[in-house]
Amino acid sequence: MAYNNIVTDTKGPVGIIRLDRPKALNALCAELFEELAEAVDIFEKDEAIGAIVLTGSEKAFAAGADILEMQPKTYMDVYKANFLTGMEERIDKCRKPVIAAVAGYALGGGCELAMMCDFIIAAENAQFGQPEIKLGTIPGLGGTQRLTRAVGKSKAMEMCLTGRMMGAEEAERAGLVSRIVPLDDLMDEAVKVGTEIAKLSQPIVMMCKESVKKSYETTLTEGLMFERRLFHSTFSTEDQKEGMSAFAEKRSPEFKNR
Repeated sequence: MAYNNIVTDTKGPVGIIRLDRPKALNALCAELFEELAEAVDIFEKDEAIGAIVLTGSEKAFAAGADILEMQPKTYMDVYKANFLTGMEERIDKCRKPVIAAVAGYALGGGCELAMMCDFIIAAENAQFGQPEIKLGTIPGLGGTQRLTRAVGKSKAMEMCLTGRMMGAEEAERAGLVSRIVPLDDLMDEAVKVGTEIAKLSQPIVMMCKESVKKSYETTLTEGLMFERRLFHSTFSTEDQKEGMSAFAEKRSPEFKNR
Protein backbone atom coordinates (compact mmCIF):
# COMPACT_ATOMS: atom_id res chain seq x y z
CA MET A 1 0.00 0.00 0.00
CA ALA A 2 1.26 3.48 -0.91
CA TYR A 3 1.67 6.09 1.83
CA ASN A 4 2.86 9.69 1.83
CA ASN A 5 4.73 9.73 5.14
CA ILE A 6 5.77 6.15 5.88
CA VAL A 7 7.16 3.15 4.02
CA THR A 8 6.20 -0.40 4.91
CA ASP A 9 7.95 -3.66 4.14
CA THR A 10 8.24 -7.19 5.44
CA LYS A 11 11.24 -9.38 6.17
CA GLY A 12 10.02 -12.89 6.79
CA PRO A 13 7.58 -12.77 9.71
CA VAL A 14 8.52 -9.18 10.67
CA GLY A 15 6.55 -6.15 9.52
CA ILE A 16 8.62 -2.99 9.10
CA ILE A 17 7.26 0.55 9.32
CA ARG A 18 9.70 3.32 8.45
CA LEU A 19 8.85 6.97 9.07
CA ASP A 20 9.61 8.80 5.83
CA ARG A 21 9.52 12.61 6.02
CA PRO A 22 13.25 13.27 5.48
CA LYS A 23 12.94 17.02 4.84
CA ALA A 24 11.18 17.43 8.21
CA LEU A 25 13.39 14.96 10.13
CA ASN A 26 10.34 12.68 10.30
CA ALA A 27 8.28 15.23 12.23
CA LEU A 28 4.96 13.71 13.23
CA CYS A 29 1.98 15.22 11.41
CA ALA A 30 -1.67 14.19 11.52
CA GLU A 31 -1.50 12.37 8.20
CA LEU A 32 1.53 10.40 9.35
CA PHE A 33 -0.33 9.34 12.49
CA GLU A 34 -3.26 8.11 10.37
CA GLU A 35 -0.97 6.17 8.05
CA LEU A 36 0.94 4.68 10.98
CA ALA A 37 -2.28 3.50 12.62
CA GLU A 38 -3.41 1.93 9.36
CA ALA A 39 -0.09 0.13 8.86
CA VAL A 40 -0.20 -1.23 12.42
CA ASP A 41 -3.76 -2.46 11.78
CA ILE A 42 -2.68 -4.29 8.64
CA PHE A 43 0.31 -5.98 10.27
CA GLU A 44 -1.67 -6.89 13.38
CA LYS A 45 -4.34 -8.63 11.29
CA ASP A 46 -1.79 -10.47 9.13
CA GLU A 47 -1.29 -13.93 10.66
CA ALA A 48 2.04 -14.26 8.84
CA ILE A 49 3.47 -11.35 10.84
CA GLY A 50 4.64 -12.08 14.38
CA ALA A 51 6.36 -8.81 15.28
CA ILE A 52 6.60 -5.21 14.05
CA VAL A 53 9.67 -2.97 13.84
CA LEU A 54 9.13 0.80 13.84
CA THR A 55 12.06 2.94 12.70
CA GLY A 56 13.07 6.20 11.03
CA SER A 57 16.26 7.31 9.31
CA GLU A 58 19.88 7.22 10.44
CA LYS A 59 19.64 10.92 11.27
CA ALA A 60 16.26 10.99 12.98
CA PHE A 61 13.77 8.49 14.30
CA ALA A 62 11.43 11.46 14.67
CA ALA A 63 12.52 14.94 15.72
CA GLY A 64 9.16 15.76 17.29
CA ALA A 65 5.66 16.71 16.31
CA ASP A 66 5.08 18.99 13.34
CA ILE A 67 5.16 22.40 15.04
CA LEU A 68 4.04 24.27 11.93
CA GLU A 69 0.92 22.12 11.82
CA MET A 70 0.19 22.60 15.52
CA GLN A 71 1.05 26.29 15.88
CA PRO A 72 -2.29 27.79 14.67
CA LYS A 73 -4.49 25.39 16.65
CA THR A 74 -6.60 26.68 19.52
CA TYR A 75 -7.54 24.98 22.76
CA MET A 76 -10.97 24.16 21.38
CA ASP A 77 -9.42 22.72 18.20
CA VAL A 78 -7.28 20.23 20.11
CA TYR A 79 -9.85 19.52 22.82
CA LYS A 80 -12.76 18.75 20.48
CA ALA A 81 -10.57 16.64 18.21
CA ASN A 82 -9.00 14.85 21.20
CA PHE A 83 -5.75 15.69 19.45
CA LEU A 84 -3.12 12.91 19.32
CA THR A 85 -5.17 10.45 21.37
CA GLY A 86 -5.93 7.94 18.63
CA MET A 87 -2.29 7.28 17.73
CA GLU A 88 -1.25 6.68 21.31
CA GLU A 89 -4.04 4.19 21.84
CA ARG A 90 -3.38 2.35 18.56
CA ILE A 91 0.28 1.59 19.26
CA ASP A 92 -0.41 0.87 22.93
CA LYS A 93 -3.17 -1.61 22.15
CA CYS A 94 -1.35 -3.53 19.42
CA ARG A 95 -1.29 -7.12 20.64
CA LYS A 96 1.80 -8.07 18.66
CA PRO A 97 5.21 -6.90 19.90
CA VAL A 98 6.32 -3.56 18.48
CA ILE A 99 10.07 -2.87 18.56
CA ALA A 100 11.41 0.65 18.16
CA ALA A 101 14.71 0.79 16.25
CA VAL A 102 15.96 4.28 17.07
CA ALA A 103 18.82 6.15 15.41
CA GLY A 104 19.48 9.86 15.61
CA TYR A 105 16.98 12.22 17.16
CA ALA A 106 13.96 10.91 19.08
CA LEU A 107 12.65 14.15 20.49
CA GLY A 108 9.27 15.26 21.81
CA GLY A 109 6.64 13.20 20.04
CA GLY A 110 9.43 11.07 18.58
CA CYS A 111 10.64 10.08 22.04
CA GLU A 112 7.06 9.45 23.10
CA LEU A 113 6.39 7.33 20.01
CA ALA A 114 9.46 5.21 20.75
CA MET A 115 8.27 4.75 24.35
CA MET A 116 4.85 3.55 23.14
CA CYS A 117 6.64 0.56 21.62
CA ASP A 118 7.32 -2.51 23.73
CA PHE A 119 11.06 -1.96 23.85
CA ILE A 120 13.70 0.20 22.22
CA ILE A 121 16.90 -0.91 20.50
CA ALA A 122 19.07 2.17 20.03
CA ALA A 123 21.89 2.97 17.67
CA GLU A 124 24.94 4.54 19.25
CA ASN A 125 24.00 7.96 17.81
CA ALA A 126 20.49 7.99 19.32
CA GLN A 127 19.40 11.11 21.24
CA PHE A 128 16.25 11.19 23.38
CA GLY A 129 14.52 14.25 24.79
CA GLN A 130 11.30 16.07 25.67
CA PRO A 131 11.94 19.70 24.61
CA GLU A 132 8.28 20.83 24.62
CA ILE A 133 8.92 23.14 27.58
CA LYS A 134 11.02 25.35 25.29
CA LEU A 135 7.96 25.85 23.07
CA GLY A 136 5.71 26.93 25.90
CA THR A 137 3.92 23.62 26.24
CA ILE A 138 4.38 20.17 27.79
CA PRO A 139 4.58 16.62 26.41
CA GLY A 140 1.19 15.42 25.19
CA LEU A 141 1.80 11.87 24.01
CA GLY A 142 2.83 10.34 27.33
CA GLY A 143 6.23 11.96 27.87
CA THR A 144 5.63 12.93 31.49
CA GLN A 145 4.14 9.51 32.23
CA ARG A 146 6.08 6.86 30.30
CA LEU A 147 9.43 8.59 30.71
CA THR A 148 8.94 8.78 34.48
CA ARG A 149 8.08 5.09 34.63
CA ALA A 150 11.12 4.24 32.51
CA VAL A 151 13.85 6.36 34.09
CA GLY A 152 12.45 7.56 37.44
CA LYS A 153 11.15 10.88 38.70
CA SER A 154 14.40 12.83 39.04
CA LYS A 155 15.76 12.23 35.53
CA ALA A 156 12.33 12.54 33.88
CA MET A 157 11.60 15.77 35.75
CA GLU A 158 14.93 17.27 34.71
CA MET A 159 14.46 16.31 31.07
CA CYS A 160 10.88 17.60 30.90
CA LEU A 161 11.68 20.85 32.74
CA THR A 162 14.89 21.68 30.85
CA GLY A 163 14.54 19.92 27.50
CA ARG A 164 17.95 18.28 27.99
CA MET A 165 18.71 15.47 25.55
CA MET A 166 19.94 12.08 26.72
CA GLY A 167 22.39 10.07 24.63
CA ALA A 168 22.19 6.36 23.96
CA GLU A 169 24.60 5.30 26.72
CA GLU A 170 22.77 7.31 29.37
CA ALA A 171 19.43 6.02 28.05
CA GLU A 172 20.63 2.44 28.43
CA ARG A 173 21.93 3.06 31.95
CA ALA A 174 18.62 4.68 32.89
CA GLY A 175 16.57 1.80 31.52
CA LEU A 176 14.92 3.68 28.66
CA VAL A 177 16.43 1.43 25.99
CA SER A 178 17.06 -2.29 26.15
CA ARG A 179 20.48 -2.10 24.51
CA ILE A 180 22.74 -0.22 22.09
CA VAL A 181 24.04 -1.54 18.78
CA PRO A 182 26.26 0.00 16.08
CA LEU A 183 24.32 2.22 13.67
CA ASP A 184 25.10 -0.01 10.69
CA ASP A 185 23.67 -3.03 12.52
CA LEU A 186 20.52 -1.40 13.90
CA MET A 187 17.92 -2.67 11.45
CA ASP A 188 19.50 -6.10 11.05
CA GLU A 189 19.48 -6.54 14.83
CA ALA A 190 15.92 -5.28 15.25
CA VAL A 191 14.66 -7.61 12.51
CA LYS A 192 16.66 -10.48 14.01
CA VAL A 193 15.01 -9.94 17.41
CA GLY A 194 11.60 -9.59 15.79
CA THR A 195 12.15 -12.83 13.88
CA GLU A 196 13.14 -14.68 17.06
CA ILE A 197 9.92 -13.51 18.73
CA ALA A 198 7.82 -14.31 15.65
CA LYS A 199 9.03 -17.93 15.70
CA LEU A 200 7.45 -18.41 19.13
CA SER A 201 3.79 -19.09 19.85
CA GLN A 202 1.93 -15.92 18.91
CA PRO A 203 -0.86 -16.39 21.50
CA ILE A 204 1.69 -16.96 24.27
CA VAL A 205 3.73 -13.94 23.16
CA MET A 206 0.56 -11.84 23.32
CA MET A 207 -0.18 -13.10 26.83
CA CYS A 208 3.36 -12.35 27.97
CA LYS A 209 3.21 -8.82 26.56
CA GLU A 210 -0.17 -8.27 28.20
CA SER A 211 1.16 -9.41 31.57
CA VAL A 212 4.24 -7.18 31.47
CA LYS A 213 2.11 -4.17 30.50
CA LYS A 214 -0.27 -4.92 33.37
CA SER A 215 2.54 -4.24 35.84
CA TYR A 216 2.27 -0.53 35.03
CA GLU A 217 -1.47 -0.40 35.61
CA THR A 218 -2.04 -2.20 38.89
CA THR A 219 -0.73 -3.10 42.34
CA LEU A 220 1.82 -5.88 42.84
CA THR A 221 -0.77 -8.20 44.41
CA GLU A 222 -3.25 -7.69 41.57
CA GLY A 223 -0.49 -7.98 38.99
CA LEU A 224 0.76 -11.25 40.42
CA MET A 225 -2.77 -12.67 40.33
CA PHE A 226 -3.18 -11.51 36.72
CA GLU A 227 0.11 -13.14 35.77
CA ARG A 228 -0.80 -16.36 37.58
CA ARG A 229 -4.13 -16.65 35.78
CA LEU A 230 -2.51 -16.10 32.39
CA PHE A 231 0.17 -18.64 33.29
CA HIS A 232 -2.52 -21.16 34.20
CA SER A 233 -4.38 -20.45 30.97
CA THR A 234 -1.32 -21.32 28.86
CA PHE A 235 -1.85 -24.94 29.92
CA SER A 236 -4.99 -25.00 27.79
CA THR A 237 -3.03 -24.27 24.60
CA GLU A 238 -1.58 -26.74 22.13
CA ASP A 239 1.62 -24.70 21.98
CA GLN A 240 2.31 -25.17 25.70
CA LYS A 241 1.96 -28.93 25.26
CA GLU A 242 4.24 -28.83 22.20
CA GLY A 243 6.85 -26.61 23.88
CA MET A 244 7.22 -28.77 26.95
CA SER A 245 7.10 -32.02 24.96
CA ALA A 246 9.84 -30.72 22.67
CA PHE A 247 11.99 -29.85 25.68
CA ALA A 248 11.52 -33.31 27.17
CA GLU A 249 12.28 -34.94 23.83
CA LYS A 250 15.34 -32.73 23.21
CA ARG A 251 14.05 -31.27 19.93
CA SER A 252 12.98 -27.86 18.62
CA PRO A 253 9.31 -27.04 19.16
CA GLU A 254 6.94 -26.59 16.21
CA PHE A 255 4.40 -24.05 17.40
CA LYS A 256 1.00 -23.89 15.67
CA ASN A 257 -0.15 -20.62 17.23
CA ARG A 258 -3.06 -22.26 19.01
